[in-house]
Amino acid sequence: MDTDSKNKASFAFVKKKRYLAMCCEIIQREACYCAARSENIIDIQFISQGYHDLESGDMSKRLQEHINSVDHTKYEAIVMGFALCNNGIVGLKSVNIPLVIPKAHDCITLFLGSKEKYEEYFNANPGTYYLTSGWMERDSENLVKMENTVMSKLGLDKSYEQYVAEYGKETADYLMETLGGGLEKHYDKVCFIDMGVVDSTLYREQAKKEAVKRNFKFEELKGDLRLMQDLFDGKWVQEDFLIVKPGEEVKPSHDHCILKCG
Repeated sequence: MDTDSKNKASFAFVKKKRYLAMCCEIIQREACYCAARSENIIDIQFISQGYHDLESGDMSKRLQEHINSVDHTKYEAIVMGFALCNNGIVGLKSVNIPLVIPKAHDCITLFLGSKEKYEEYFNANPGTYYLTSGWMERDSENLVKMENTVMSKLGLDKSYEQYVAEYGKETADYLMETLGGGLEKHYDKVCFIDMGVVDSTLYREQAKKEAVKRNFKFEELKGDLRLMQDLFDGKWVQEDFLIVKPGEEVKPSHDHCILKCG
């Protein structure tokens, strides 16, 4: 055997941990960035933003189907790029390998880096509508059948022309004003979060235009990838992450911890 052959025969790869990251597509750019920086091997499966339009039980059922279909022999854990998301992950069960989930009410915590930072800003700035590049790029209507969404079940997913045909112009005007005025009723500020993984110029300008159009205030925050990076790096401290062992399921804790096992 020549020297090159001996060297090749003795060469061995360093064994690394392998995780499946099951993530909402809203964090697609950030997840790919963090996966590329991680020393672990990260396979990513992106899930439609449209799942958030479903009732919480339906969203959880679909996510569980994804979890059940995973080849668990390939991974040491499934790390979830999701938050509590209006109870959309409540009831998820671990199968054979742990689930790891950030302790977060919604994805804004993932963008700001901690539930504490989100809580501090949220309490000081009520009525804020948050935008990121992911939120501005993704459109759920073509990703989940509209008949399955909450709006469709309430009969509120029709066009103006359809409302006129069914209810008359006066009722149609009222419905469109009520539905279209939802943001103005609950919000008075647009906050654009710059995550630093893409040139934000166009997204920032679009967010500003949206604020002007609705007569909202505008503010920009610098995002923090710490929580997402720790998720992929396996740095799962109890304060920030819920580790769901096989046989356990996700439950809301209704306190500062947000999530617990049951």
